[in-house]
Amino acid sequence: MSIITLTTDYGLKDHFAGILKGKIFSILPDTNIVDISHSIDKFNVLEASYLLSVSYSHFPKGTVHIVCVDASRNADTVHIAMLYDGHYFVGADNGIFGGLTNKLNAEKIVQINIHDRLINGSSDLDVFATVATHLAKGGEMNVIGTPLSEIKKMNVLVPIVDENAKFIRGNVVYIDDFGNCVTNISKSYIEEIAKGRQYSVRFSSHTIKKVKNNYSDFKNNSTADLVAMGGNEIAIFNQDNFLEIAIYRSNPSRSGSAQSLLGLKIQDVVIVEFTE
Repeated sequence: MSIITLTTDYGLKDHFAGILKGKIFSILPDTNIVDISHSIDKFNVLEASYLLSVSYSHFPKGTVHIVCVDASRNADTVHIAMLYDGHYFVGADNGIFGGLTNKLNAEKIVQINIHDRLINGSSDLDVFATVATHLAKGGEMNVIGTPLSEIKKMNVLVPIVDENAKFIRGNVVYIDDFGNCVTNISKSYIEEIAKGRQYSVRFSSHTIKKVKNNYSDFKNNSTADLVAMGGNEIAIFNQDNFLEIAIYRSNPSRSGSAQSLLGLKIQDVVIVEFTE
């Protein structure tokens, strides 16, 4: 049975996500639809690109991923379908998929050209549902589009190393529901540049001298010690092995989060600084 995932900025209050599912089921009733997220910040292609990059590989090869974030077609933005790492991606060429192709080359990309073939009054949702179900049924990409050689990139997704390898300059690319601020700096990239050196994390006026591998690294002799640590700013590698800034054991609705207490926001600069 085919799988189609949805990543949108539609939210759950309005009916758009439900309509998209209805259109998919109307064409392909026996497919499985999986919601990755409908809570992407409005028009935030950077956040969408991060979530997609850490989510898609958990699904079987052949899965179709629809991304509806800032997805309107206009003079500067076309709709595309892309085969990448054995998965299909459908959405707007607005930089979201460029975060993937920074790592590996796409196997095939087409500019969707079926808009004129649909009935009058059809929306972008009709286009995405039609293309996604076509691909989910094993249809050829050249039936729904013309070949493209490249797509838009987002340079902000790429961490920068200074010429003397003294630091890595990255950015906050995602803020989760706990208010934890995820950067685009991976553990493997830090280790590659560090070459055994120690390092600290710096952002705005804050410096964190030790990065933990996960929350189980916080080992103390008593529950009281752990409670006492609550509210401290920490740096940790999250489950996707990206550097994350957090407040230890903080409830965002009661005591605040890294986002609210440290003033971090999307695209803010985070520095990993190495010591000799």
